[in-house]
Amino acid sequence: MKMVALVVSALLLTCVACSRDRNEGTARAQQAPAGQKAAAAQQAPRDNTAVNVRDRGGDTLTAQNQSENPADRTVTQDVRKAIVADDSLSTDAKNVKVITVDGVVTLRGPVANEQERNKVAAKVNGIAGVKRVDNQLEVAAR
Repeated sequence: MKMVALVVSALLLTCVACSRDRNEGTARAQQAPAGQKAAAAQQAPRDNTAVNVRDRGGDTLTAQNQSENPADRTVTQDVRKAIVADDSLSTDAKNVKVITVDGVVTLRGPVANEQERNKVAAKVNGIAGVKRVDNQLEVAAR
């Protein structure tokens, strides 16, 4: 019986210590310098509400419109590989939507600047099987 009491006591002490460490970490985070708080605020997620409403309207292509035709799927894969392989492109540019239907490639999403917008479209034009590029890339507001 004494052994059980000792084990229970040891477990309780461990739980209290873990709880105290977690609370101290929270308190330290709340006391972060103003510069760190400002940097965190600048990295807040983007508000895509207007874009999402536009996409639900059915007037714009989304990933669900991607053709299942093997040739179109191959074009989309080749476009994605070309974009991702270019280390000079921003993360946003590497994550643009690529939708291919009957050889027409639609590009949608944010890019860092006009030069990047043109560079991505030029990469797509150089890929076999692409009939036309519908460049709907948007320069992200910074």
